[in-house]
Amino acid sequence: MSISGKPPYDPENIFARILRGEIPCKRVHEDGHALAFHDIAPQAPVHVLVIPKGEWCSAADFHAGAEAEEVAGFWRAVALVARQLGLEETGYRVLSNMGPDAGQEVGHFHVHIFGGRRLGRMVPEASAA
Repeated sequence: MSISGKPPYDPENIFARILRGEIPCKRVHEDGHALAFHDIAPQAPVHVLVIPKGEWCSAADFHAGAEAEEVAGFWRAVALVARQLGLEETGYRVLSNMGPDAGQEVGHFHVHIFGGRRLGRMVPEASAA
């Protein structure tokens, strides 16, 4: 953590490098606020990542520091990508992992869009203990 409490952003993370064009991706959508591309290790028939353009480590960081137009533009891109992929009829899941305990692997805020099959429960039911 930095002195401000915000995690430091690593400009060499893979998503930053994809945004700079140093690493190729299978692009689905790009606009002034977001880039969407297919995951290289898909967990469902449709598995797309959507990343905001900017140095944001987490949802908390992004929503606290980004301009309202950036936040709205990012979420509009998420919805547009799901619609373009034909997922609205049968449904889809939007997931974001925040921090190591949640499984965040890249220190750049991003969401996963999953679809193309029945996804089942997010987490197992809590046991009645």
